[in-house]
Amino acid sequence: GAEWVAASEANWRRADRPGDYGVDRVVIHVVQGSYPVALKVFKDPAHGAAAHYVVRRDGHLAQTIRELDVAFHAGNRSFNERSIGIEHEGWIDRPQDFTDAMLRASARLTASICARYGFPPDREHIIGHVEVPGADHIDPGRSWPWEKYMRMVRQARTEVEGTKAAARRV
Repeated sequence: GAEWVAASEANWRRADRPGDYGVDRVVIHVVQGSYPVALKVFKDPAHGAAAHYVVRRDGHLAQTIRELDVAFHAGNRSFNERSIGIEHEGWIDRPQDFTDAMLRASARLTASICARYGFPPDREHIIGHVEVPGADHIDPGRSWPWEKYMRMVRQARTEVEGTKAAARRV
């Protein structure tokens, strides 16, 4: 259900995941700016980085790189190869930027990623950019509502699993 807004090919690498690399992480980012700014810099070949998804304050999603491909988002090659990056509009020191609509949409996306790639929706597998080894970024910052977000992810994962179970019964 995400809008497709292609990132510059300079900001990612073609792959065939999970065949080439196993996906076992979601990395949470905060733009330090607006949704349009994130999309603009991801289209810029000189930027050198882009995440797979961008989430706007109102919950709208853009996908900029296929999940099969490796986005340059984590600042660590190994983590880039094994993770999906989700960028969120806003500023790390402004908790009001992390709206319920944004968190719900991001949580549903994260839960579906966990389900697709078969890893648990926990803080070992859903991490902040700051937690990537060697990262020089501090996002998503102290204002990111981890407890609330993880509760939403677990709830969304339960809903995803319930939908799959119902589909198998039909």
